[in-house]
Amino acid sequence: MLSTLKSAWKMDELRKKIIFTLMMFIIFRIGAHVPVPGVNTDALKGLLDQNIFGFIDIVSGGAFKSFTVFAMGIMPYINASIIMQLLTVVIPYFEKLAKEGQEGRKKMVQYTRYGTVILGFLQAIGMSLYLRSALENPNLFSYAVIAITLTAGTAFLMWMGELITEKGIGNGISLIIFAGIVSRIPSGIVTVYQYLKQGETNIFSVLLFLIIAVVIIAGVVGMHEGQRRIPVQYAKRVVGRKVYGGQSTHIPLKVNQAGVIPVIFAMSILMFPTTIAGFFPNSGVSAWILRVLSPQHGFYMFIYALLILFFTYFYTAVTFNPRDVAENMQKYGGFIPGLRPGKPTADYIDRVLTRITLAGAVFLAFIALLPNLVMALTGLNLYFGGTSLLIVVGVALETMKQIESHLLMRHYQGFMK
Repeated sequence: MLSTLKSAWKMDELRKKIIFTLMMFIIFRIGAHVPVPGVNTDALKGLLDQNIFGFIDIVSGGAFKSFTVFAMGIMPYINASIIMQLLTVVIPYFEKLAKEGQEGRKKMVQYTRYGTVILGFLQAIGMSLYLRSALENPNLFSYAVIAITLTAGTAFLMWMGELITEKGIGNGISLIIFAGIVSRIPSGIVTVYQYLKQGETNIFSVLLFLIIAVVIIAGVVGMHEGQRRIPVQYAKRVVGRKVYGGQSTHIPLKVNQAGVIPVIFAMSILMFPTTIAGFFPNSGVSAWILRVLSPQHGFYMFIYALLILFFTYFYTAVTFNPRDVAENMQKYGGFIPGLRPGKPTADYIDRVLTRITLAGAVFLAFIALLPNLVMALTGLNLYFGGTSLLIVVGVALETMKQIESHLLMRHYQGFMK
């Protein structure tokens, strides 16, 4: 990895992309410290000191608990993306857009932007109502200022993520989430030190936590890179005096085809009812929702695991179509040894993909629920657990792959010249 970064830094084009991405990170961190006007920060601390807001605070890089302009982070964009993905399955118009290539994707991105602003504004209104006791002058104007400020912060992060994707390196939205999580590591280290100093934990618990973290990282890397290779043989074709085909290759089916997307989607879905319930603390229904959907509750862990399994299969089905793969193979004279081209090949690929996706989905669910086990074993009440490590490692691996592909393309261009 270090050698790849060193090689990338020597190339002017990649160096500019990396510097641009780092500059966007700096802007993100500056915005995470710009407070929302009209809010009493002392009264705010008690209201936001709840576990239901833990993941939002992690993803936003601490901006939520400080209630800055980036307090909502990129979560409304993720929720809008989930809705758009579901609409492609339910509504024929969006399904048609998804199959129209570049132009269709542009329209879907535009709809996602509109959805982000709408969802962000609704969430911001709810947050302003929830924080009414922490406002310096609680009136209609104050609510409007807070809602518009938070929505503008989310829209700015969305624009910045798209800008990173276009002019930087890697997926911009994922990198913003990555930057938010990584920025919490120093405060996490300080928290561990305070636990040690106050005697709330011991050095053996910290070492056990570090060992578990290393094992998680190794497991995530192994699962992320793991693949099932289906052999493919291409028949020989004679065109004039030349013979084409005859070579053997394979179809690499990734065990974790969906990456970290299912975990983010599942977390976003589960946070929605708890966030709404948090806005009505005196309601009996809200108290029941907050208790049942607490991260330590068995029902929460069960639903969380089911949602991860569902979104893993759903996202894999959206991004990988065995029928298209089988048709392309048949078009170019390819076949899987022992299987007829066409539908039998598509069914076989689908059957293999279903089995290995189950392994990937179960692994994702296990890693996402692991923080509860770590807290039970080590006594460290840290929110930076399996989900955060999963996102950080997954985004880092994808970004490194993009850097390597840029380097490889540059070497090819140099060879051709």
